[in-house]
Amino acid sequence: MITVHHLNNSRSQRILWMLEELGVPYEIQRYERDPKTMLAPASLKKVHPLGKSPVITDGDLVVAESGAIIEYLAHTYGKDTLLPESGGQKWLDYTYWLHYAEGSLMPPLLMRLVFEKVKTSPMPFFIKPVAKGIADKTNKVFIGPMIKTHLDFVESHLAKNTWFLGDNLSAADIQMSFPLEASVARGIVGKSRPNITAWVKRVHARTAYQKGLEKGGDYDFA
Repeated sequence: MITVHHLNNSRSQRILWMLEELGVPYEIQRYERDPKTMLAPASLKKVHPLGKSPVITDGDLVVAESGAIIEYLAHTYGKDTLLPESGGQKWLDYTYWLHYAEGSLMPPLLMRLVFEKVKTSPMPFFIKPVAKGIADKTNKVFIGPMIKTHLDFVESHLAKNTWFLGDNLSAADIQMSFPLEASVARGIVGKSRPNITAWVKRVHARTAYQKGLEKGGDYDFA
């Protein structure tokens, strides 16, 4: 039996979605973020030394990192679903989007979140204007343009494709869900990128996604 070590409001929600798409039975071990720091609890380190989610256990196997988990589940339980045929352009496209989600798209989104939190973090009153100025400047000059480039790229791709590999859902869509849901939820996507918004709506409309959400509990991006 697969166990998903599931942290609330985290990337592990997409693992529940994938398992529902595959129809694979699983159980959930729940973990809650610290309400002050929003970090994962130390108890997750008993499963994996980094103490991060998602992590799954499948018998004696421990698999961490979203991309690695998705790859493992697709190859072990996916059969002919959620994966393109090995070799050829679709396979290369699948591999690209699977790595792009966390390797290219997620880092600037995370940096934006960190700098936004800097502006609201407790600090001496005379430091606050300086910190806010640095955060705003960094977002405007560096992070903002980087995010725009990435989201314009994704928007253009989805203008020509229902899902990331064309007409059919794949594991690449599941991996891409977290950064795009976050972008829509935080108002970064906006009305100028209707194809990303429509894609997220298609994700949310899937029965398997809704079942995973019911089992996973609170998830701010849904």
